[in-house]
Amino acid sequence: MILTLDIGNTNIKCALFKDQELKKAWRMETNRHKTHDEYGVLLTMFLTNSGYKKSDIEGIVVSSVVPTINYTIEHMLDDYFEIAPVWVAPGIKTGINIRYDNPQMLGADRICNAVAAQHDYGGPCIFIDFGTATTFGVLSKKGEFLGGAICPGLKLSSEALTERAAQLPKVELVKPDTVITRNTISNMQAGIVYGYVGQVDYIVRKMKAEIGGQEHIKVIATGGLSRMIASETSTIDIIDGLLTLKGLRLLYERNR
Repeated sequence: MILTLDIGNTNIKCALFKDQELKKAWRMETNRHKTHDEYGVLLTMFLTNSGYKKSDIEGIVVSSVVPTINYTIEHMLDDYFEIAPVWVAPGIKTGINIRYDNPQMLGADRICNAVAAQHDYGGPCIFIDFGTATTFGVLSKKGEFLGGAICPGLKLSSEALTERAAQLPKVELVKPDTVITRNTISNMQAGIVYGYVGQVDYIVRKMKAEIGGQEHIKVIATGGLSRMIASETSTIDIIDGLLTLKGLRLLYERNR
């Protein structure tokens, strides 16, 4: 079986694949202060509690947007699994044409998303990852990665508002029933959530116009807050919470 690890700014998403079938998925906090032993024990516990053993793992593939934690993770994988992982890094075989000014600057998670979107949905399509930052990516009809856009994530936008405006309190990220609300808390929730929906809709419309053509352009969403945003917009066609992890599995197969 193949173990995939997607190291994000907030969480490390882990998944176990047997061939193309997802067997189990877990999350653990991205904590730069944890030791390799702490991560190793956590991952071993996840496997054991799901009925698997470390010896079941035949290969490991990792993507990371947190460089400061990479050595800790690599040390953990070597110590606890005795497997040298495949890292999503410059030079990896992707199977797609990346038309980026400097492909080495493209985030590992965005490469995974592009590979999975091309494999599962084909082009043209737009894929959106709602994480700490929200990233948009575009595939052409030929399956080329054309580029995209990056903006602050929903939680990051909310935190910035409360940190910079002294009289505004921290609020839970929930969607009010209406945009016109009658207290400060719900005013903020309406502005943050519905404002973000409007931002997503506008960016997607602009991207579709720039791609051109009359054919339908699929829009795929992934990430923790994708369902909240998708429930208020007609621009998102598909929610695929495993897009990044599936891309990791594909990259392992192409570089094993």
